[in-house]
Amino acid sequence: MTALARKLQSRGMHIVFFGVLDVEHVARTAGLTFVPFGEKEYPAGSMIKVYGPVAKLHGEDVLRVHLEEITPPFLKVALECLPEKLENSGIDAMVLDMAYSYVQLLPMSLGIPYVQISNTLHVDSSGATPVCVFSWPYGDTPDSRARNIEGLKKLGSYFAPVLAVAMPYAAKTGLHVDWSDPNSTTSKLAVITQTPKEFDFPGIPWPSQFHYAGPLIDDEGREPSPFPWEALTGEPLIYASLGTLVNGLEHVYKTILKSVAILPEVQVLLSIGKTVNPDELGPIPSNTIVLPSVPQIELLKRAALCITHAGLNTTLESLTQGVPMVAIPIAYDQPGIAARIAHHGVGEFINLVDLTVERLSGLIRKVMKNNSYRDQARRFQKVIAESRGIEVAADVIEQAFRDLA
Repeated sequence: MTALARKLQSRGMHIVFFGVLDVEHVARTAGLTFVPFGEKEYPAGSMIKVYGPVAKLHGEDVLRVHLEEITPPFLKVALECLPEKLENSGIDAMVLDMAYSYVQLLPMSLGIPYVQISNTLHVDSSGATPVCVFSWPYGDTPDSRARNIEGLKKLGSYFAPVLAVAMPYAAKTGLHVDWSDPNSTTSKLAVITQTPKEFDFPGIPWPSQFHYAGPLIDDEGREPSPFPWEALTGEPLIYASLGTLVNGLEHVYKTILKSVAILPEVQVLLSIGKTVNPDELGPIPSNTIVLPSVPQIELLKRAALCITHAGLNTTLESLTQGVPMVAIPIAYDQPGIAARIAHHGVGEFINLVDLTVERLSGLIRKVMKNNSYRDQARRFQKVIAESRGIEVAADVIEQAFRDLA
């Protein structure tokens, strides 16, 4: 979102970035005007506590806790606090991250035009393809579509606590929402995904306002991460990371460490975040460096392989550098992204319940020794370079709001 905001700002738009206090440093590092909301409910340092309950979970347990315990109070605070902030900031239009469910009720109730951005993998509500919270393979059969519809119903059942906040707000503000339609509050102007069309499953009947853009990535506006570059040996580099949210599963890190320990011909950089204590991971192999945070893009530029949780940002950043992957999806949209990694031949994945040292080390060897994975990743590198993701997204946003003038 900061990369997109920077691009819009460079085109002459006055951008105000709204968020809780814990993202202020991200926005200001990107050179953006920042306005906090929910300062009382979410003071500085609170996000690590908010997401603490999901850091060591996986699968549908993460969805359940997120939609029962995290999203409803956040939505309530946003709907209560943001109207005054928007008015004071003189906002004419909004660009919303779709990860924040039903915050779009706010511009709907205020008559403010809005565009939505899918930074995570978008949800196909038609049933043509598997819903992204499952790692099901693509299939164009009646049985596959029936399975997909059941998956959508299951996902929808988790949203009851969120709807318990959204529905009263809509009623109070006079909004008429068809709650049986999952797209009833979706922007009619534009919905933009940073997933390249070529990386998606085929055959999804998207509405006309849906746009594939490509990665919303730039190499600027990020906080610098110190790194001991002199420690790199020049051997083939494996970069491994489980992301920034659900990254507290110590047994996964231990499995990664044991899997790479038997691969002396490579060097490994494992980023573990702030949730895990490195002293609790056991012996660190001599070919491995373990750090809490690293300059991810710079390391991917040097990497031969990425071991990833299949978060969309890491996946797209890997493909931007032509790096094949071995994915260990943990939660959220990661299973669906992992399924696409395998479907397009840019890597392999292993579900958490099947994770063992033998299977993981076998996949690492398979992907590193079979040049087809590297070749496919480099094909996507060219696709992404030609997609001009940020430019396309900015063009769509400008056109959507220009038509309202």
